[in-house]
Amino acid sequence: MALKMRKADVSDIHALCGLMTELSGQSITPEQMQDRLKMVEESRIDSLFVCEENGTILGLLGFRIRENLEEASCFGEISAIDENHDKRRSGVGRFMMEYAEILARQFNCKGMWLVSGLKREEEAHKFYKQLGYDITGYRFVKLFK
Repeated sequence: MALKMRKADVSDIHALCGLMTELSGQSITPEQMQDRLKMVEESRIDSLFVCEENGTILGLLGFRIRENLEEASCFGEISAIDENHDKRRSGVGRFMMEYAEILARQFNCKGMWLVSGLKREEEAHKFYKQLGYDITGYRFVKLFK
């Protein structure tokens, strides 16, 4: 398998819509995905990458640097990760996780973190634990009306 990572661009919108729809459980239109790409391009801290093999997009990886004021350190954060359903357990997810860790080390990060929903406990959480990630807390969310 000759996987490679590159920054996502507008030519990837169709594939990204499918991956983001799979990840979020909500339909993502090309216009919404284009807005997300624009947001990432304008951000100082966010990057969106695609994992591809022979020109076929197999996965996406959102990555950013998170500053931790409590310890005066920084962590690499995986803000989104998903692979084509057909490619699960083929090494694509592991490849993207390793790529994120390489990026974090390049930025002298202390480590990595990610947030994963409770509904993904059975499959994704088991995968993250196999890669050495520990559950260290909870995320509390308040949505504004």
